Amino acid sequence: MTMDLWPVPVLARLGLAAVLAAGMALVLGPVVIPWLERLRFGQTVREQGPARHRVKQGTPTMGGVIFLVPALLVTGWLAPPTPATLLVLGVTLAFGAVGLVDDYLKVALRRSLGLRARAKLFWQVAGAALLVYLAQVWLGRGTAVWVPFGTGWWDLGAWYYPLAVLAVVASANAVNETDGLDGLAAGSTLIALSVFFYAAARSGRYDLAIFIVSLGAALAGFLWFNLHPARVFMGDTGSLALGAALGGLAVLTGTELVLPVAGMLFVLETLSVIVQVASFRLTGRRILRMSPLHHHFELSGWTEAQVVYRFWAAGLGFALAGFLALGGFPG
Repeated sequence: MTMDLWPVPVLARLGLAAVLAAGMALVLGPVVIPWLERLRFGQTVREQGPARHRVKQGTPTMGGVIFLVPALLVTGWLAPPTPATLLVLGVTLAFGAVGLVDDYLKVALRRSLGLRARAKLFWQVAGAALLVYLAQVWLGRGTAVWVPFGTGWWDLGAWYYPLAVLAVVASANAVNETDGLDGLAAGSTLIALSVFFYAAARSGRYDLAIFIVSLGAALAGFLWFNLHPARVFMGDTGSLALGAALGGLAVLTGTELVLPVAGMLFVLETLSVIVQVASFRLTGRRILRMSPLHHHFELSGWTEAQVVYRFWAAGLGFALAGFLALGGFPG
């Protein structure tokens, strides 16, 4: 069932999901933020970061619950309980839980590093592998992926499984790397979600469409509190969940190869870290003033707001490329 054939009740549910999720986020913000402040769950700013970020010290973190709770509740209420709905909710919640533990350890230990990298990676790979396995068992997902720009479907055989796991884990960590400026990760993810809404609509997956609308609307509500100067940060609770949601949507719609196109901003942020570390270890020199990439532009003289809005503009361009990459989808 393609989007143009969706009945009015489905479209009404999409509209209701948007209103409810955004409204719940706007209501939760003034409740959750003071609660986090009372618990002293404040962000610890790394000493190596830009000097202007030191004023952010103590800003409440773990704010991802402000958009995750509405998105999960509204989806659970309005979307049919299909295997796809349960899987995307499950992977989002699982990665959010890993992020929540990571955030808690950061604020409890009062240091910028939380859960050990190996432990974090283990649970991420385990969660992604379970998603891919259940997508095969419950949905008969198969091993074909959509090749961007109207090329069609390509069956990867056994190679599909590591690719799908990588898509989820890499997406989660890429969004996490992007979450370094007020509003950057939330706005960029909101933009990228539009591409997967289109993919869900084209393939008639209104169950996934309701989740996407719920998450996107909740993110819009969260931005009210997260734009510069942010009153709350999403923390790893939010960023890992958002990245996993994008990766999960890609797996469930067969658009794993479209994900790096639509989310190229996240790819560039991650590559900037990899290149910076590799360059320093091999040559003793840094290519960028600081990584991830958004900090490089900050130290080049851009204000935080300029970086965020210009990166959003770039994200819109990448999203447009993502729409073009879906040309002919689902084939």
